[in-house]
Amino acid sequence: MAGQVQRQTGVALWRQIADRIRQAISAGAYDETGMVPPETVLALQFGVNRHTVRSAIAALAQEGIVRAVQGRGTLIERKERLNFPITKRTRFTAGIGEQAREMRGLLLSYSQEKAGPDVARGLKIRPGEPVIRMETVRKADGRPVSCATAWFPAGRFGGMPDAYKRTESITKAFAELGLSDYVRATTEITAVHADEADTAALELAPGAILLITKATNTDLEGVPVQYAISRFAADRVQFTIEN
Repeated sequence: MAGQVQRQTGVALWRQIADRIRQAISAGAYDETGMVPPETVLALQFGVNRHTVRSAIAALAQEGIVRAVQGRGTLIERKERLNFPITKRTRFTAGIGEQAREMRGLLLSYSQEKAGPDVARGLKIRPGEPVIRMETVRKADGRPVSCATAWFPAGRFGGMPDAYKRTESITKAFAELGLSDYVRATTEITAVHADEADTAALELAPGAILLITKATNTDLEGVPVQYAISRFAADRVQFTIEN
């Protein structure tokens, strides 16, 4: 874990410290003790006061990464990341597989709208053509793992919202609408801090890190059927890219 944090970067000091500690936990830096170092040690290491360190620890506790134990200090909660493979046939339920006892897919909202430039490019349609937009959250064992904004050509998949509400699965919804198989054409992965909406949807602490995928799925003829931007909680999921 690196030393002192950077000031005047536009990112709060406590948020920088929380990110550093989160990364150190993921890297196994504290495996020997199973505890986060004391506030005084962290304050000296990062060059801040104990109040700033305490704010960072509180944020990590809210995320479920650490837990304060009276008389002992800050205990690291052992929560393994779910492994999510990105393959030719990327599927959330099949990808998580036996890693969770229960999985849910919740439809938060949907609408029909005109395709903007990015969506039109992803679906290979003209800007302004009608598309179905859906906002969803996926949960594993009751814990939010990802939220997504997905667009589908309205003429072909106008019934997608109702089908998804019934099945809680994009794959099963596609099948109900006559598409038995589809493949991943492109995937772009980036990382950002969660905004207010995603923080609430994924039940994260402010400033938590998200892994973002922008992806296009096509039918077996190569015609795009879905363009989606999915946000994954970085401390809950890791990606495996498979050929």
